[in-house]
Amino acid sequence: MTTDPSPDARDRDDVLERAYAALIDDEDHGRGDLPDRVDAAVPGNAGKQVVALTLQKAGDLVVDAKTVLAWLLAALGAPASFTGLLVPIRESGSMLPQAVLVPLVRRLAVRKWVWVAGGLLQAMAVVAMAVIAATLEGTAAGVAILAALTVFALARSLSSIASKDVLGRTVPKGARGQINGYATIGSGAAAITVGLGMRLLGGEDTDPVTFAWLFAGAAVAWVLASAAFATVTEEPGEHDDDADGGAIRSAIGLLREDAPFRRFVIVRTLLLVSALTPPFVVTLATEEGGAGLEGLGGFVISSGLASLIGGRFWGRFADRSSRRTMMLAAGLASGVILALLALLLVDDLRELTLLYPAAYLLLALAHTGVRLGRKTYVVDLAEGNRRTDYVAVSNTAMGLLLLFTGAVTSAIAVAGVEVALLALALLGLAGVVMGRTLPEVSAGED
Repeated sequence: MTTDPSPDARDRDDVLERAYAALIDDEDHGRGDLPDRVDAAVPGNAGKQVVALTLQKAGDLVVDAKTVLAWLLAALGAPASFTGLLVPIRESGSMLPQAVLVPLVRRLAVRKWVWVAGGLLQAMAVVAMAVIAATLEGTAAGVAILAALTVFALARSLSSIASKDVLGRTVPKGARGQINGYATIGSGAAAITVGLGMRLLGGEDTDPVTFAWLFAGAAVAWVLASAAFATVTEEPGEHDDDADGGAIRSAIGLLREDAPFRRFVIVRTLLLVSALTPPFVVTLATEEGGAGLEGLGGFVISSGLASLIGGRFWGRFADRSSRRTMMLAAGLASGVILALLALLLVDDLRELTLLYPAAYLLLALAHTGVRLGRKTYVVDLAEGNRRTDYVAVSNTAMGLLLLFTGAVTSAIAVAGVEVALLALALLGLAGVVMGRTLPEVSAGED
């Protein structure tokens, strides 16, 4: 016999339902397709995943390989050659293992614990970074930071492969982009807070112990994120007890045989314009005047403003058409780069201190759209274990393609940062054209 919920539980559920209705525009797309227990828990699941993803994104701000970790290595006196390894280790390390992890994940009927395990391992890696920042320096510090970052990236692959899967199992189509959008808004608020802190505490030089405290706070964020994700209501779903190895062979087969998915991976590669151009903009800024941690704070604040401005807009747009979201955002990124390059032809404009943070802000806004668009697209493209395969294989392929694209871009940059930016802008425009060939999969385009 089923026991009726207590009055307090009913009141809590009513509050969650009203908050969900006020914040999420899902028009009940696919909500009846979820198991009854999960369907009733959709408002709570949405809120818990927003909280968990927000905390994760807040932690990411402190362990940003493109900015904060690069500054930390310089503060610790590590060889400059180590800095060039940060982004490849961070990005590819979290993507490459995912195809290999598919058999493990597919055996599980409940996937949220994979995300929780990844979150806790990331917290441990960041604690290690805090200890390194406070106790080591020079080459030893550089080697230790790279080792901790490797563990962090591998742990992130667990959370990444499970995140979209759990989202698809616990939130209906038509609301998923908005969940990521609200998490992005939360991370924007955190970015502005962290950026302001950097401007207040920073200067030309910063005590490495300051970084240690930042990392300690980030570790707490991941622990809290894991605790929130653990409370998501997920019913045992489709799983494969006989899943085995052959991951690479299966990944190649999926890319060869599934044309829509193959086109998505190609388009995603071309859309790297929004991910790879910001470091070059920061490089231009430092070449024109240099900056201590105080200057870095300005770029972090720009990133936060982009998340606050773009999170809700891009999230809603992605639920209507994730394909068009990716195309529009990539077009914006390419346009910003082309406009920046045109302005740099005027010598007086190159020295404008606000030019580079403004360009960075617009690129971050575009990257928010690209990221939310592609995340929503791959979740909506398939169901069940097929979604797990899509997420894992696309991320593994992107890990390889990112290494290749990054190497080519770095080689082009030998001819000048501006040449590399131009090449990436043209790459983005090609992605916009190729994006037109993708099928529509979003709820708003049914």
